[in-house]
Amino acid sequence: MSAQQLQERLGQEIGVSDWIEVSQSMINMFADATMDHQFIHVDPERARASAFGGTIAHGFLSLSLLSHMSFDALPQVENPEMAVNYGMNRLRFLSPVKAGERIRGRFVLRDVANKAANQILLTYEVTVEIEGANKPALIAEWLTLAFLASPAGDNA
Repeated sequence: MSAQQLQERLGQEIGVSDWIEVSQSMINMFADATMDHQFIHVDPERARASAFGGTIAHGFLSLSLLSHMSFDALPQVENPEMAVNYGMNRLRFLSPVKAGERIRGRFVLRDVANKAANQILLTYEVTVEIEGANKPALIAEWLTLAFLASPAGDNA
């Protein structure tokens, strides 16, 4: 999708990802990777007695799945070389994701800006829904920076 086509989609929902199951195994692997082994994530028996009634995913696990969700849901920028996470303007974790629940991302395009030569900064309002729940897991304003390949013959 060209920068102009993206501009025409400002304020619109631009993609919805497939559902992703957040399994206990996934939560455990994330705990190992981040060294965050708090019982509410990795100890099902102890977590059952907590206010959550069972283990829950780390908020940052749900957030980290945005990359996968974006590959699944968002149109590719025309002439891409790569894209990188640029940051968050806002982020709120609204509801815990219990082990075994499924989540998906809804992406609304909020801004498209030229950052530098062959770079486009895209701002998305993202809502991560929990299947069957009234409240989302999180909402965020997410920035990604797309690097565009130089057109053939352009030595800039």
